[in-house]
Amino acid sequence: MKNNTKKLVFAALMAALTYVATIIIQIPSPTNGYIHMGDGLVFLSGALLGPLYGGLAAGIGSMFVDLLSGYTHYVVGTFLIKMLAAMACGFLCKHLTTTIKNPIPRTLISGLSGALIIVVGYFLYESLYLGYGFAAASGVLGNIAQTVFGTITVTILYPLLMKANIQRIMNE
Repeated sequence: MKNNTKKLVFAALMAALTYVATIIIQIPSPTNGYIHMGDGLVFLSGALLGPLYGGLAAGIGSMFVDLLSGYTHYVVGTFLIKMLAAMACGFLCKHLTTTIKNPIPRTLISGLSGALIIVVGYFLYESLYLGYGFAAASGVLGNIAQTVFGTITVTILYPLLMKANIQRIMNE
């Protein structure tokens, strides 16, 4: 199978896994949203597939959750924010390889960059686009908690998948 076809298949798989990880356990938040496990898969998509395919997989998988869960006013924002978070994570995970050999700190830094994009992105989206103004700040703590959990998840899963030679499987 051609490398681009294989990457597309893995991107579709990561989009589906992101959707499932987000939808399966949702803890309602008092700030109009919910806390979920999907951000770990958002960051993992970027780390495994790189910025382009990982970003699209994360954006599409996350967007479908909002679309099918009644949060349609978040669809565009979620797609863009999660895509950018995965792209940043993928970019840093790839480019930090030369300076940081250990995958744990490299993935931690990459995950934190994605977390920052999600927290700031949703604050800006809610305050400016949805018109919540400073009331959007009420969701920041929930987003921080969620993205910290996602960063921990990717920091654990990515090195384990590298030890299992997932890159070899993806590139065969």
